Amino acid sequence: MKDWLRFSVAFWHTFRGDGTDIFGSPTKRWPWDDGTDSLTTAFNRMRANFEFLQKLGVSFWCFHDRDIAPEGKTLKETNANLDAVVALAKRLQEGTNINPLWGTAQLFKHQRYMHGAATSPYVNIFAYGAAQVKKAMEVTHELGGQNFVFWGGREGYQTLLNTDMKKELENMAQFLKLASMYKKKLGFQGTLLLEPKPQEPTKHQYDWDVATTMGFLEKHGLSDQFKLNIECNHATLAGHSCTHELEMARIHGMFGSFDANTGDAQTGWDTDQFLVDIAEATLIMLTVIKNGGISPGGFNFDAKLRRESVDVEDLFIAHIAGMDTMARGLRNAARIVQDGALQSLVDRRYSSFDSPLGKAIKDGSIGFEELEQAALNSEDQVPPSGKQELAEMIFYSFVQ
Repeated sequence: MKDWLRFSVAFWHTFRGDGTDIFGSPTKRWPWDDGTDSLTTAFNRMRANFEFLQKLGVSFWCFHDRDIAPEGKTLKETNANLDAVVALAKRLQEGTNINPLWGTAQLFKHQRYMHGAATSPYVNIFAYGAAQVKKAMEVTHELGGQNFVFWGGREGYQTLLNTDMKKELENMAQFLKLASMYKKKLGFQGTLLLEPKPQEPTKHQYDWDVATTMGFLEKHGLSDQFKLNIECNHATLAGHSCTHELEMARIHGMFGSFDANTGDAQTGWDTDQFLVDIAEATLIMLTVIKNGGISPGGFNFDAKLRRESVDVEDLFIAHIAGMDTMARGLRNAARIVQDGALQSLVDRRYSSFDSPLGKAIKDGSIGFEELEQAALNSEDQVPPSGKQELAEMIFYSFVQ
């Protein structure tokens, strides 16, 4: 089960989350955090991270560069701060089986990125973003990270009236090409991942969903250099089910990693809740099994405590609940696959394509003229039942 469930803790939510929202001030002060953005506090957070991982029994963690180390007055000072924290993380890793599932550059919080980074209309901001990704990729590599993620929270627009969409998309593609080139130069063997999200904080984000992101990568010749990190809550915001996004990525060979969280169907924003729906977890794990696993990706708990949950033990409870949910989902999915009834139902629906006519369509040896003749020679028949209710009954009989 450990090989299938490569769990990861999100540093930003777990060790930087203080309950702040747009309507309210912080509700919690963790023992490792004195409320300052000093290096001393950064060191304390990192020590807390490793203590938490070891007590939880989890081997992976994920981070943004600016989450783990404070920003300085200059890029040089900022990089030095990051190096100091990474040196501590590297020492804490020694003698453990812990390393980053992935790292990423935070290109959305600082005001310099209010117009975007890769899609900024200002070349100096593009350059600064590139420098930040370069450094973030280096420290991810140094810590033995297995992937590197790009989430373009500001790579989009608020209005088209002042936006050159063509130029922004071309610049974003060039940014990613440069990142891929540097990955090879660095010798980083990990996977580069794009994380789709439709909006928030922008009105429209360019990597809206899996299909849009794959189309963008294909157009710019990047499909063989990137895979996708898929988040359930982002799927919800895009108007899709989580399974839709996972399956869309899987069947195109683009499923790279997974952010294990969920949203609230009654809200229109990213609530980042821990996934505790067993049925949802079972659907997710069916895709993972079909994919043959998720390595070198994993299940990152990109989820946060509720604002009102203020005890340290709540962090453990939330992660344990999420881990148990995914484990139960895996067991359920394995039983569904072993039973075979659901797959048999699907196979029967499409069995007519195993006929000589169906095979001719698949191999391209037949055209519209021959298909017209086949239609003329056959009776117009009412198709059989889709058996959706039976499929649902079979599926839910395994959910426990």
